Amino acid sequence: MEVKEMQEDVDKWISQFEEGYWHPLSMLARMTEEVGELAREINHQYGQKPKKTTEEEGDLALELGDIMFIVACMANSLNIDLEDAFKRTMKKYYHRDINRWTKKNENK
Repeated sequence: MEVKEMQEDVDKWISQFEEGYWHPLSMLARMTEEVGELAREINHQYGQKPKKTTEEEGDLALELGDIMFIVACMANSLNIDLEDAFKRTMKKYYHRDINRWTKKNENK
């Protein structure tokens, strides 16, 4: 699925409800919650905090999907084209950080 399609799919979902998109601050709070859930799951799987025996196994992919959903909601509500935003972001990284880290040796 293309990013544009993802944004359209999210808009189709949200548009069926009277409440529509939340205010940007509410969406930011929701995004923070979702990032916290991702952090918790990563800490359980890779960090020093094991899950309780009563807790179910989490799904990192679904946690990332939740974050993508709320990012699309925020972008849609603010009329931001995520494909364009991402292209501009990558251009920034290509220019600003081209020599920031050690490149892999292609001859290995």
